[in-house]
Amino acid sequence: MSLSEDSGSGVALWRRVADSIEQSIADGTYARDMRLPGELEIAETHRVNRHTVRRALAALAERGLVRAERGSGTYVEAPRIAYPLRSRTRFSEIVGAGGHEAHGKLLNASIEAAPQDLAKRLGLKTGALLLRIDALRMADQIPICVGTTWMDAARFPDGGHVYEKKRSTTKLLAHFGVRDYRREWTNITAAIADAADAARLNLALGRPVLVVDSLDTEPDGKPLLTTRARFAAERVQFVIENQ
Repeated sequence: MSLSEDSGSGVALWRRVADSIEQSIADGTYARDMRLPGELEIAETHRVNRHTVRRALAALAERGLVRAERGSGTYVEAPRIAYPLRSRTRFSEIVGAGGHEAHGKLLNASIEAAPQDLAKRLGLKTGALLLRIDALRMADQIPICVGTTWMDAARFPDGGHVYEKKRSTTKLLAHFGVRDYRREWTNITAAIADAADAARLNLALGRPVLVVDSLDTEPDGKPLLTTRARFAAERVQFVIENQ
């Protein structure tokens, strides 16, 4: 559709451009994470000036429909997944409840000596052996977070191979007889994705991540595992639920 500068429709030109782009997003012409045409091309298509295009794109960005990446362009924003933080926080259950298919992929599993802070958190002695699992978690094949989890290696022998087969922390724990666990605490901070996490999450360098540190315990309060997860900030919306 061509939009004339003097159409006399009474609708601001920038809004008509924004509505046109929004319709193209809605009908799938512009898929999520797809780069939109450049400002000049949009301006020529709609027969408006670039200032009008910039205002239209700014309005779409404010509504969360597109995002601008410096030096790269403007991209269609994927709808954020509502991610409740509660006493029972299970990635697969949360993603599945939102109508998405959850996937987990083992990136690395190793055994390492517990530094003082992790040992204290898990109720172990400094230097005790920990199983470390680095995993990528996805919803509908879209990377959502990279998580690093530590647990007592003596209690979960060969846990890395178990995770590789089960692709789920909950299923790994169940394999070793842990049927229930709860979130003791959660701490959320913001950071810029480092090069490794940006690549794993398919993010441009400089994009933000939400860093979630947490401790999970057994029903009797005994520490079970601790995790540092880095979520793509543009793909999730945390919902804090009353306990």
